[in-house]
Amino acid sequence: MSRDKTLFVCQECGSISNKWLGRCPDCGAWNSFVEQRVEKTVAKSQTTYATASPPQFLHAVPITDVGRSTTGLAELDRVLGGGQVPGAAILLGGEPGIGKSTLLLQTAHHLAQVSKVLYVTGEESAAQVALRAQRLGLGRSPVRVVAENHLEAIEGLLRGEQPALVLVDSIQTVYTDTLQSAPGSVAQVRECAARLVRFAKATGTTVWLVGHVTKEGAIAGPRVLEHMVDTVLYFEGEAGSPYRIVRAIKNRFGAANELGVFQMHEEGLSEVANPSQLFLSQHERPVAGSVVLATQEGTRPLLVEVQALVTPSPLANPRRVAIGLDPNRLSLLLAILHRHGDSMFFDQDVFVNIAGGIKVNEPAADLAVALALVSSFRNKPLEGRRVVFGELGLAGEVRPVAGTEARVREAVKLGFKGAILPRSDKISAAATFKLHPAGRLGDAMEAAFAAE
Repeated sequence: MSRDKTLFVCQECGSISNKWLGRCPDCGAWNSFVEQRVEKTVAKSQTTYATASPPQFLHAVPITDVGRSTTGLAELDRVLGGGQVPGAAILLGGEPGIGKSTLLLQTAHHLAQVSKVLYVTGEESAAQVALRAQRLGLGRSPVRVVAENHLEAIEGLLRGEQPALVLVDSIQTVYTDTLQSAPGSVAQVRECAARLVRFAKATGTTVWLVGHVTKEGAIAGPRVLEHMVDTVLYFEGEAGSPYRIVRAIKNRFGAANELGVFQMHEEGLSEVANPSQLFLSQHERPVAGSVVLATQEGTRPLLVEVQALVTPSPLANPRRVAIGLDPNRLSLLLAILHRHGDSMFFDQDVFVNIAGGIKVNEPAADLAVALALVSSFRNKPLEGRRVVFGELGLAGEVRPVAGTEARVREAVKLGFKGAILPRSDKISAAATFKLHPAGRLGDAMEAAFAAE
């Protein structure tokens, strides 16, 4: 009798090895290999091929207008690109307790008013979900709920119910009998997600999958999980803060990096109508080290406050701390300021924070961060109520960025009086809104600290 083969699979990236390894050679994770049995298959003497549909010319493929359905939350619809698409597979990741189940339950309740919705919970009992719905004021919701984590049972239920929307909370708890590994392992997550996505594409049912996150903040399981689905959303929020941010990392039906802002209440999540006001501090007078950045998340212009603190360091190696900003980008800006801004920070502790808990990844934040550092270093606030944006090059030039018109419109709407921006950006603004184009870092510093 033939014996099953044993392989070792990395639980972080899915790499396979014939023997146990202390460190994964692909992703570098330690102690991540887990033993799994693989059933031997009998080799066939002759290869057989499945029948595929005949290929078509691209111009002859019929294109249908896919109707979107609103989720009941305008901010979530914005992140999804205007609403959810039938047959789409959406992956929602976030830390424990951030509000993922609350968001799904509110979405399910709204859609259940017009179509059949099935909520599959693998982490809680049906009574616990009903208790949450009652706390959110959704006690009479027509959402159908089932507590199940066996994939074959879920598939049978879906074939019988034929829902328009199914929500699986969470994909790490679902397992299939075709694999002998434990629920949550790389092989189980990959197989279960693939079969649920296949069901969505075959039937037109929209499938939401909730994913756990690792301590690094990435969705747990194989990286291929994010490639399988159509949309990947991250639910973010600072501990102790009532505000939550939904960010689209991938979206086949809309813009990536789109942002939605919510506020958590006892009754659930509500949209924040003007996120820019949320991320701006209300200082009574100009403060050194504080600069307002006009950033852009997806298609949305957003004003956030960049705070910098520069103080003499008693350490041989001064500290460099960046919150909400790439630390490598901060080191780059310090070098540019040393070389082209006549500001030396080699004996200074430097702290930079993006207020409100938001993360800024675009290069347009360079100029605002640099001016905030100089402002704190000189203990001199920026003159006037102005916004700042622009990318800094290694030669000290201020490079143009995308979305200039939208950034300026957002600043005008919130009552700002001017902007320091790249010189090559050709835009028009109202006479009361003063533009200060800067070609080099020195020009921007002169405009920032000169009296109006």
